Amino acid sequence: MLNTVIFDMDGLLIDSEPLWGLAIQEVFATVGVILSPELTHLTTGLRTREVVSYWHNYYQWEGKSAAQVTEEIIDNVIAKILATGQPMEGLEYILQFFREKGFKIGLASSSSLRLINAVLDHLDIRDYFQAVYSAEFEDYGKPHPAVYLACASALGSDPLECIAFEDSVTGMTAAKAARMTTVVVPEAHNRKDVRYSLANLQLNSLLEFNDARLHLLMK
Repeated sequence: MLNTVIFDMDGLLIDSEPLWGLAIQEVFATVGVILSPELTHLTTGLRTREVVSYWHNYYQWEGKSAAQVTEEIIDNVIAKILATGQPMEGLEYILQFFREKGFKIGLASSSSLRLINAVLDHLDIRDYFQAVYSAEFEDYGKPHPAVYLACASALGSDPLECIAFEDSVTGMTAAKAARMTTVVVPEAHNRKDVRYSLANLQLNSLLEFNDARLHLLMK
């Protein structure tokens, strides 16, 4: 019986993916690495340190350590979110929907905990969540299921009792590997990616989720 919902954060609850792209481009430019928007999309859903490691292995820049670049990116993203970050369409609706159903609600993100906390406070949604987990504290990030399994455990839920909401293929893969029922809400330019067919349900907006779709997932 489904009784728990766990949300990803970036690109699902807050429109932060464009901000991440800008922050990555700006910080990498300080070490002479120029990334196009297409290249930044290659690492969507990974932990920041994994993104930095990926490009550091490729470009082998000097002058700043990978750890320093990682922290600068996180600082940059937080600043952009606090300045211009907007909730995704249907944010309050979907959180209130599951609260009214009596579901346990968690958050499982690849972002650092300090960035998660900045978003929760910026959007004023912290009170909706009974468990908040960052993959930065796990041995493996998404697409490994570790952060989803840790969040489910903290909520006292079996993974088979959980619905996971995601926006990226990497996150969807993590949720499916955790054996959770998975709903994806991809960005508009990614909606035709055939890999999303692995999800139990695909939506164009959080507003499209309703009683009828919940019932279908429970069958």
